Amino acid sequence: MIILLRRGLGIIFAPALFLLLTVYFLWNALHGDLGIQAYQHQKTLQAQAQAALLDAHKEQDIWRRRVTALNENALDPDMLDERSRVMLNSSRKGDLVIPYGEKNALY
Repeated sequence: MIILLRRGLGIIFAPALFLLLTVYFLWNALHGDLGIQAYQHQKTLQAQAQAALLDAHKEQDIWRRRVTALNENALDPDMLDERSRVMLNSSRKGDLVIPYGEKNALY
């Protein structure tokens, strides 16, 4: 009886061990620190970082254009006069004034 039990355990032990090892490695391949799910998460984070970098470059270009426009050679006196009159809500005598609605603000 003991010999049959020992033989039965010997027959089952090796396949069970290999099955458990296989399950362990498959689980780690999917859910582990270096698994497929972690890889997908890292790809998502990378895409978000790339989008943030693109937004930062766009904002940097906008500010670079604004700073370049502050150069005294780049300022157009007529545009400066027009913009200051719009911002101060003033006009000269003889100017044609076109009123805008509240939803159609010029600035």
